[in-house]
Amino acid sequence: MNGLIVPPGQGRTLITKAQEVTFKATGADGSFASTFEAVVPPGFDVGAHVHDGSQEFFYLLEGELELFAFEPVERTAGPWQGWKSPDGHRPLRAAAGSCMLVPAGCPHAFRNHTDQPARMLFQSFPPPAHERYFEELCEIFSAGRTVDADAVQRLRDRYDVKQLTPLRYGPPPV
Repeated sequence: MNGLIVPPGQGRTLITKAQEVTFKATGADGSFASTFEAVVPPGFDVGAHVHDGSQEFFYLLEGELELFAFEPVERTAGPWQGWKSPDGHRPLRAAAGSCMLVPAGCPHAFRNHTDQPARMLFQSFPPPAHERYFEELCEIFSAGRTVDADAVQRLRDRYDVKQLTPLRYGPPPV
């Protein structure tokens, strides 16, 4: 039996105009969870969403992100940045060294509100759903000048991503 060692800068990387994801350990490697390193570009907002069948863990390696992981008092259609939990929690501006654990069924999101990229380690259990999701999402994002929102929604429907607020990418808000 052998383990897996992935040196810095190694792994299979997928790059599009809206994301860069490097697969570090996958279900094919025998990993208990899919493990990725992701670069979150300025202005990227994954949008509030929930997964009924998977758990996630995020560790911020570099930069700053706005994060939340709670059931809000009210799931509004507007920006999740104003959401509040019944016990008073609000989205938080997190710096390198911060982490976020998301149990199955918990609404969550992250956004890069700065003008610098952020880098995070991301794990999803069980594998390989997020691995396939990222592969297909990169194909959609690379298919043309604009992103086919219907194709993204069909992808989310297949991979247990219930989007609560829109995914956004572009220049960071002023």
